[in-house]
Amino acid sequence: MGLSVGFANVNITPPLGIPIGGYYQLRLAEQVLDELEARALAVSDGRSTVLIYSVDLLELKSAYCDPIRRKISQALDISPERVFIACTHTHTGPQLDGDAAPELRQEYFAFLGRRLADAGRLALNDVKPARMGFGVSHAPDIAFIRRYRMKDGTIHTNPGIRNPEVVCPVGEVDDSVSVLRFDRDGGETVVVTHFAVHPDTIGGCVISADWPGFARRAVEKSLDGVKCMVLNGAIGDVNHVNTQPSGGAMNDLKMDFDDCMRGYGHARHMGRAVAGAVMQIYDKVEYCGEVSVDAAQKRIFCPSNRPAPEEIPNARRICELHLSGRDNEIPFTGMQLTTVVAEAERMLELQNGPDGFELLLSAVRVGPVALIGIPGEPFSETGREIKAAETWRLALPCCCVNGYSNYFPLAKDYAEGGYEARSSLFKAGVAETIRDECLEMLDALAAERN
Repeated sequence: MGLSVGFANVNITPPLGIPIGGYYQLRLAEQVLDELEARALAVSDGRSTVLIYSVDLLELKSAYCDPIRRKISQALDISPERVFIACTHTHTGPQLDGDAAPELRQEYFAFLGRRLADAGRLALNDVKPARMGFGVSHAPDIAFIRRYRMKDGTIHTNPGIRNPEVVCPVGEVDDSVSVLRFDRDGGETVVVTHFAVHPDTIGGCVISADWPGFARRAVEKSLDGVKCMVLNGAIGDVNHVNTQPSGGAMNDLKMDFDDCMRGYGHARHMGRAVAGAVMQIYDKVEYCGEVSVDAAQKRIFCPSNRPAPEEIPNARRICELHLSGRDNEIPFTGMQLTTVVAEAERMLELQNGPDGFELLLSAVRVGPVALIGIPGEPFSETGREIKAAETWRLALPCCCVNGYSNYFPLAKDYAEGGYEARSSLFKAGVAETIRDECLEMLDALAAERN
């Protein structure tokens, strides 16, 4: 017995007319700029097998992800806890929930479940003996903290380019690119790339895999006989917007509705930068000896961020104005408008409960490397704290895994505000709870490894 690895990729591009996720406004797909994919990696040590997916979707909430995992489990005779479905969080992918285009969404959901089961089967059928290596490189200047302290002491998310009221970013970006390399006997090498930044670089009514798609294609074009999949990291407070650009930093970018610069060419630039970091470490990965494989999951309960009764009338007014197309009557613009609308929607959603939500944390062990799946968007600081787990050579937090449940701000962020904290479904303390529970899971997996 020894390590064996299989790989597959399938097309999951939706039909035109399907709703696109994000932005608190209806967008219907009018054009496909590049195809969406689901990529599956089967990893086995001869005793234990896991399936790791990277899927070009904004999110898969548990109402959609749970039945898909069950479908995969039943079709492939693998335990659901060994199915790790990570969404890349592209903001130009289909939205499965909501009221618009119900027939298209239902048809696509059925198609998606079949395609993910197909990808898993193809990956399992493709397993070949392999050796594993890992390493870390960097991709600077393409990811930026998006929360800023203003001169009046408030915190604004995406405050705009060269805003004179900005004092400093609140947080520290992680520009590391982690690489897992699987050299397979008689098969293509598979590279798993881990980087943390929002794929929100394009906008509009288009379908695109954003920078993760460009990164995959650039790696595969540059390295013969290599397949690549991308896992996104702790992205909750990180995006592509350089608020103090110089030189050619504004190339291929145009201002969008929410004070963010966006452009398809910039997504290409980011993908190439991540691929370049992969090239820097690809030939110098550290290879492992014997590799064991395992998986675990844990359900935790986190209190919800319910509004005070006196907050409801204004929240209802804001939502009514927004839904009736009267944003001009709400005294905010750009990202500040998005913030107050998101906050109002959160208040109305939680006015009658629930008092909390169950979250599913997932983990996969592959030798000295652990993937830790979080069902939403943790902040960069949480990601760095998980990465610092002493029992692992690499501990990689992955966002939007096996469900999606909103943002997970740090406790200090709730007092300061900003879009993420004001819209979060969770009370202060959720990030710290998730961090502690993830570290406990990693300790338990490490003990089993030993």
